[in-house]
Formats: sequence, C-alpha cells, structure tokens
Amino acid sequence: MPKAVSTRRPQSKPKLGQHFLASEDVAARIVDALGDVTESTVLEIGPGRGILTSLLARRARRLIAVELDRVLAAQLRLKFGMARTVEIIEADVLAIDFDSLFGPKPGLSRPGIEIKPEPMKVVGNLPYYITSDILLRLFEFSKYFDSIVVMVQREVADRIAAQPGSRDYGLLSATAQLYARADKLFTLPPGAFVPPPKVHSTVLRLTIEPQQEKLGLVGDGFIEFLRLSFSQKRKTLWNNLKMQYKAPELKRALTEAKVKATARAETLSLDESAAVFVALRKAQAES
Repeated sequence: MPKAVSTRRPQSKPKLGQHFLASEDVAARIVDALGDVTESTVLEIGPGRGILTSLLARRARRLIAVELDRVLAAQLRLKFGMARTVEIIEADVLAIDFDSLFGPKPGLSRPGIEIKPEPMKVVGNLPYYITSDILLRLFEFSKYFDSIVVMVQREVADRIAAQPGSRDYGLLSATAQLYARADKLFTLPPGAFVPPPKVHSTVLRLTIEPQQEKLGLVGDGFIEFLRLSFSQKRKTLWNNLKMQYKAPELKRALTEAKVKATARAETLSLDESAAVFVALRKAQAES
C-alpha cells in the first residue's frame, strides 16, 4: 500500500530571528500598554505578519511600521495600502536615520526658533539576537520618543530592570536606566509565538526619562565610561578604569565621589557612576 501523504503544511521556520505573535488577545494587551494613541504617532519595529499593525492602524493617528523582510514588507503594503494613516518602510531599523525621518523638514524651520519634535511611541517584537542594539539605537534618539513597549527575551528584561548590586545588573541595565524607567508588564510562554522560541518573552515598557541633567552629565562620553567600567565584570572598577585613566586621577576621582577602589561597576548606582565620571573629567582638566 502506498504511504499516506500528510496534508498539513510544515511549520514555518523563523527567518531573521522571527517568532510571530499568535494571540490576538495578547496583541491587544501590548497595544493597550501604549496608552491612548489616538493623537500619537507610533513606530512599530518588526511588524511581521501585522497582528499589532492591524490594531494600531485602527487606533493611532499615524503608524510607521519598519520591516526588514522584503516579502513581509510587500505583504504589509498590500494589506494596508488603503490605510492613509499607515506607512510601511522596508528597512533595517538599525540603519534608519531618525533625524531625517522625524526631525524638522527643510524649509519649515526658522532662525532662532527651536522646533521640538512631537514625542512618539514605539512598539515591537524585537529579534532576540539584536535586542540590545535596537534599544541602544532608540536611546540614542530618545528625544523623539516618550515610551517604548517591546517584547524581549525574559532574561534581557530582567537585566534591563535589574537594580545595582544584583546579579543581573550590568551595562545594559545602567544604559537603559540612564534614559528610561523600566517596568516589566507580563511574561509570555514559547507557545504564544509561531514558531515557538526556546525561551520565555517579557513585555517591557520603557518610559523615557533621561537622567543626564539630573546627574550633572554634560556632553558626551558617559556611555563609553560605562562600557569601560563594565568591560570585565570580574575586575574591580579601578582595574577596568586604569586602562584609560592615570592612577593619580583615578584615586582623586574615587575619593571625591566617595567610591571605594575595590568596588565593582555592578555595585554602583547611576548616581555613583556619574559622580566618578564627573570627578574624573575634573581631575583630567586640572592635571
């Protein structure tokens, strides 16, 4: 007898790290987490098959969806082609120039008049392998956003929301908390996605609240300082920083910031890290 042939379609494999949200109820909870978007512009990262896009198209004043996958982007354009409030952009979100996309347009600005961008909201199911890169990119252009609601790997959400002194606190924690207040909303099992990933996912809300002014940080350099501080987690702050700073400057700065040389970066609050950085800049300027 001939073998029976299955009529079931093989389960699709993820491309570009894609795991598509399968539940419309969960999709509604995620969109609800953005709050009232009827007067807002929403940037959706990785719309995929459009489960969030469909809800946002009915709610948001304007929706900009950025999709890297060429086939999916074409399908989304076909699906939302008649929706005047929806714009589908086929692009890598890491390569987008947000200043060109969201900044003042040529001819609209006037000398001496600063046009502040309208804060917009961000939502998305971020690919696990570039979650940190995408978040750092959004923080770099945080002036354009007021809140970010994203699905990330549960362990990444734990790191972002971790407090100083905990096992999960690190560079991503410090950087995220420099720009935003992090709230873990709810966690989803692998079965909430098609195809299911091997890990749980957490929906995270980041409310943009830049801390630079409060911490006395002027100009650039603090992110690089944090990278150096956390460069080798098992080493003390002193041993990591001495790769770039002279011993007398370090000793003076740590004393002024009231931080022990034997401390590790993960034990310091943002206030303490900022105090060391500011003191180091002062010590360098006076040496």
